[in-house]
Amino acid sequence: SPIFIGNNLFLWQKFCSFALELKGLRVTARGCPLVLFAKIMITAQALGNTIANYLDDNGLFLVDIEITKDNDITVSIESRESDVKIDNCIDIDRIIAAEFDRDVEDYSLTVTSAGLDQPFKVLDQYRKFAGTEVEVVVKGGGKVKGILSAVNEESFEITTSKMVKVEGSKKKVQQDTVTAYTYDGIKSCKPVIKFK
Repeated sequence: SPIFIGNNLFLWQKFCSFALELKGLRVTARGCPLVLFAKIMITAQALGNTIANYLDDNGLFLVDIEITKDNDITVSIESRESDVKIDNCIDIDRIIAAEFDRDVEDYSLTVTSAGLDQPFKVLDQYRKFAGTEVEVVVKGGGKVKGILSAVNEESFEITTSKMVKVEGSKKKVQQDTVTAYTYDGIKSCKPVIKFK
């Protein structure tokens, strides 16, 4: 419910407006007295903070949170070592629903695992898929498929292999080439899906 302040002095109104705007609140004056309304807003940061402990306790990490203008929220998560379970998605849905009352601000919520056919969005995805085959689309053109052989905060390495002839040998031998890429130097990187 609105908070009524019984003093309509100009300086008091300006002070209240400034103080509330610093806290992300909306100020509406409807004659006298001054009426102040808190602006309710669900943000990706607030959602991430709400589920952070659950993710850490269950070996999960956050990939992305998307919020449309209609408050359709999609939370994408990933497991550090295995697959995301249905129970994980249900638990996160309940945690968010308990923290953000739909009667206060209406929204729809979808909790899902990050798709294997989707490009990596966070560093933890690169770390999880280290040692597996990925496809890199390089800025300026070109695709590279190889093993994601090393990952750090600034860059990652792709190892590609080919069979080459060696002088004095009848058999071809495998030759590995390691190439480093920076994250801002590529358009995308995603796992190579192989169907058995």
